[in-house]
Amino acid sequence: MKVKDMPYEHLPLEELRQEARAIIDGVKAAKTVEEVLAVRDRMLKLMVRYQSNAALCEIRYTCNTADEYYVGEHEYFDEIGPEIQSLFTEYGSALLRSPLRPQLEQVLSPVYFRYLEVQSMAMSPAIVEDMVEENKLVSEYSKLMAGLEFQFRGETYSRAALAGFFKDDDRETRRDAYRVFGKTMNEVAPQLDDIYDRMVKVRDRMAKRMGYKNFVELGYHRMNRVSYGQKEVETFRKNVLESIVPVVSRLRTENAEDLGIGTYMFYDDGVIIPGGDPRPMGGKEDIFRAARDMYHEMSDESAAFIDLMLANDAFDVDARKNKWGGGYCTEIAAFKQPFILANFNGTAGDVDVMTHEAGHAFNAYLIADNKFALEIGCGGMETAETHSMSMEFFAWKYIQKFFGENADKYKYMHALSALSFIPYGTMVDAFQHIVYEHPEMTPAQRNEAWLDLERKFRPHIHTEGMPFIEEGRRWQYQMHIYESPFYYIDYCLAQTAAFGFLLASQEDYDGAYARYIRLMKQGGETYYDRLLKEAGIPVPFRDGALKAMAEQVEALLRKLKARI
Repeated sequence: MKVKDMPYEHLPLEELRQEARAIIDGVKAAKTVEEVLAVRDRMLKLMVRYQSNAALCEIRYTCNTADEYYVGEHEYFDEIGPEIQSLFTEYGSALLRSPLRPQLEQVLSPVYFRYLEVQSMAMSPAIVEDMVEENKLVSEYSKLMAGLEFQFRGETYSRAALAGFFKDDDRETRRDAYRVFGKTMNEVAPQLDDIYDRMVKVRDRMAKRMGYKNFVELGYHRMNRVSYGQKEVETFRKNVLESIVPVVSRLRTENAEDLGIGTYMFYDDGVIIPGGDPRPMGGKEDIFRAARDMYHEMSDESAAFIDLMLANDAFDVDARKNKWGGGYCTEIAAFKQPFILANFNGTAGDVDVMTHEAGHAFNAYLIADNKFALEIGCGGMETAETHSMSMEFFAWKYIQKFFGENADKYKYMHALSALSFIPYGTMVDAFQHIVYEHPEMTPAQRNEAWLDLERKFRPHIHTEGMPFIEEGRRWQYQMHIYESPFYYIDYCLAQTAAFGFLLASQEDYDGAYARYIRLMKQGGETYYDRLLKEAGIPVPFRDGALKAMAEQVEALLRKLKARI
């Protein structure tokens, strides 16, 4: 069934509440493992119903944030979501406290129960009202960003469409586009400050109501982190500063010289190849056609996956007014159907959608029938992003289908951009630790903290004369900071794992791909560090863990550069 034809059902809160309560009572009253499992089946059916309709609502709302019906339904989910989440957590807590837990761990999995423990530490009935407020603030932010329009050289553009000029091979065009962007963003800067200030305060209040010192610990629990914590992430950030930042700064400075650039400006960071970064051949249909060919050649499983996606129109990639400005992959559980939203703008990023977001979707397809797919998905987001970022690199074997004779240029650009992302993403994470450890900070102090991090993690970039950016406000259009706190480090962890797969695939593509598929299929049933060890990928939480990877990636980049 095509995604647009999938039926949507308004879910009465009282009906959901009564069924969840009956299930929780059933767990508490169960005398045998079989009785608990029967009640769990009821909960899985309820989760399918709730998650499927929530996903359809999100899809239709983000495709058109001006659709009055789905705006209303989206607001409704913002209101009921925290209570439903609280009930799901209460169900998990009932399983944790069951006298049958030892037997249940044998039948199900100790890993599953560890996830339930973390989820129980992230939720309390005491914070439901605060969560409703938080949801409304996220919607306020996303709607503000989706509705922005930018006047550039006589035309009107959405933010996503204007971003296409940020990678233009003409330096003056890039500069002018960013200036238009910055001036328009400055007009809404007070609103952005106000929204974030309220977000920080409500999140800090939630944490303290649950007995935490600040939101950081609660934020980690909300991200389902079961095999690492703040200490490990701090070591990772140290590794990035010591091993990745010097390599990136050296390579990007050299690259600026190749581009004929003296002072490396913020608006230069989006362009790598002299004469202009490669763009995909053709338009949307050509990219879809190339993606279908790639996935058919990659494996039988990926062929079946892409056929399902294309047959059911499970993509919305056209940039337009009132469409949410980001990109994501979600799943409609009732139909075992992934869906991808993006905003094509004619750059290489359009191809990344067909690899990165499709990597998420392929994983959802592979684990749709896994034992814990509904409850914990593929595990933490670091695992999810490993799937997607690694797929970007496994696509290299077929990248000529998208870029023709510019395939090597794309590989060089892609790898250097990916390596450059790690310091930026780590900076985003460090910024959030600072903010939530000091919730009393003023907007000006937050901006200054961001500028301090820029100087540390991206010392080669200059921002002078760039409205909005030079004030330390770059973070305000990084949607994850507002919408999904502490998510961003997952991308960085995943990027290091993806580089591990890339380096392995250069020696033995089939063997690396087989290990990747095995990692994908295990869903949330194994801890992340164990998944990496089994796949032969270094775990990034020990001192110096990124040094060898950084050296090998730099060598690969220099080899690629010699070919272009």
